[in-house]
Amino acid sequence: MIKKSKPRKGLNRQQKRDLDIEIGFLEGVIRRDPGYLEALQILGDDYTRRGKFLEGLKIDESLALLRPDDSLVHYNLACSYSLTDQFDRTLKSLETALACGYRDFKWLAEDPDLEAFREQTSYSKIKLLIRSLKAKTTRKDE
Repeated sequence: MIKKSKPRKGLNRQQKRDLDIEIGFLEGVIRRDPGYLEALQILGDDYTRRGKFLEGLKIDESLALLRPDDSLVHYNLACSYSLTDQFDRTLKSLETALACGYRDFKWLAEDPDLEAFREQTSYSKIKLLIRSLKAKTTRKDE
């Protein structure tokens, strides 16, 4: 599965044009097949790269309905909520992602999509949850 959240760098004019073409193509694919998961994932990523956070959020919400037990889908949904300043929903989605098995803690701590959320006091709940999950893993390994 594609990891939606990647560091976004400024796009030049050609990259924006290429991305807009890809978005248009994928929107057409999704109109014909709304359940095409791979196309939805790429489209959500493209929207985010293009700075269309609300559109990306809609895609991520759709994916969460289609894949309710997918940890990466919930992680990406949390990123979209963070990018749209919906921090209570960011927290809930990260909790769900961790409950579903998301374990890339290093990326969670660095992901630029979650930067605004990490400044919120509720981020401390995620840090505690991660510590607890790490402790459980350590105990299992002993």
